[in-house]
Amino acid sequence: MKPATTIGVFLLALIAFGHLLRVVFSWGLVINEQVIPMWPSVLVIVVFGTLSVLIYRESCRG
Repeated sequence: MKPATTIGVFLLALIAFGHLLRVVFSWGLVINEQVIPMWPSVLVIVVFGTLSVLIYRESCRG
């Protein structure tokens, strides 16, 4: 696996994992006095987690 691919997979997985922790532990997020709901974190978990897995699997095939 190329170094850039490894870094990309790692960063995508790290971001997805951070949002997973937010959902599991119900950590609140407030930006500029605006409460951010949990559903964007769930979306990030699905999208970034899926991208991370797909890129990893594609790089291992070649």
